[in-house]
Amino acid sequence: MSLVIDGGRVPSGWAAKKSHHPETSADNFSSPAEAVRIAFINNMPDSALEDTEMQFFELLDAAAGTTPVHLRLFSLPGVPRSDRGVQHLSRYYSGITDLWSSRVDAVVMTGTEPRQPNLRDEPYWPVLTTVLDWAEQETVSTVLSCLAAHAAVLHSDGIARHPLSDKQFGVFDYKKTCEHPLTSHTKGSWRFPHSRWNEVREDALTSCGYTVLANSHDAGVDSFIKVKKKSLFVHFQGHPEYSSRTLLKEYRRDIKRFLRSERETYPSMPKGYFDAAATARLKDFQMQTQSRPGEEIMGLFPEGLVGDGLKNTWQSSAVCMYQNWLHYILSKKAGARAIPPATGLGHA
Repeated sequence: MSLVIDGGRVPSGWAAKKSHHPETSADNFSSPAEAVRIAFINNMPDSALEDTEMQFFELLDAAAGTTPVHLRLFSLPGVPRSDRGVQHLSRYYSGITDLWSSRVDAVVMTGTEPRQPNLRDEPYWPVLTTVLDWAEQETVSTVLSCLAAHAAVLHSDGIARHPLSDKQFGVFDYKKTCEHPLTSHTKGSWRFPHSRWNEVREDALTSCGYTVLANSHDAGVDSFIKVKKKSLFVHFQGHPEYSSRTLLKEYRRDIKRFLRSERETYPSMPKGYFDAAATARLKDFQMQTQSRPGEEIMGLFPEGLVGDGLKNTWQSSAVCMYQNWLHYILSKKAGARAIPPATGLGHA
């Protein structure tokens, strides 16, 4: 197996899936020049903490091929946690202060659910920005997912995110807008899941020197990059790491929040995700909630019926992009000739 978790601290879900026996070496994270060493900073709320681990582990494992990929797990302090979340982090994750002395080639940082309209008011903001500044100097490349991408551009370039009238929720078609090593061997378009209430806009990004890799007339920017000091920062507004059922789980969670009166409106169904039969069943369920309000009706939610037909239509594109990213890191570590800049293909 190409993916190795630092020091034998392997989360139980991944250990069970791979029948993996944790290594006992205290310095398992040191690796040869042919390996890629990644600090994985998982800030997702407790409800998605372990699912997010599995999604990124599986994606990186698939992308690695024969390349050894070593992960060390971190999480930002200040993210609200339950007792179970705290126990999980204390068992498998390192403290963020250990990152400063870690020998890593790259960082992958997830987002989390925002609690404040202004990200600068989040309790974890000071540590998050310290990590971003550190990564500019100490990594070959840094991947930022969803809210982490928004935080990065706000911190380094003052680019504010804009609230959307409804949640950008579903699987959307994006067109490649430039040629770059990260998009090598990809098709001219791809489909990636998105789940967000805010966006950063293309005009603001390009005016600050970012290169947009893919966009959509209807769904905005998907991914964009910028070299910041020594590191190539790769930003995803979406979630190429998602599994086939992740959007279904989020939709179910949002319905429960509506039934608990934690949101005012019934959530919109994810776009481009369910087939016609599943869509019809979910519309029927929505009608039932109008006549029988209350969380107890969730016992009738047709999760099994609609979930069995779901397919991960974005996996090959996600694996290809992350494979390109790992190759980029290896080439920079090997002192390869500077990779050529992106070449524009025009806007979608």
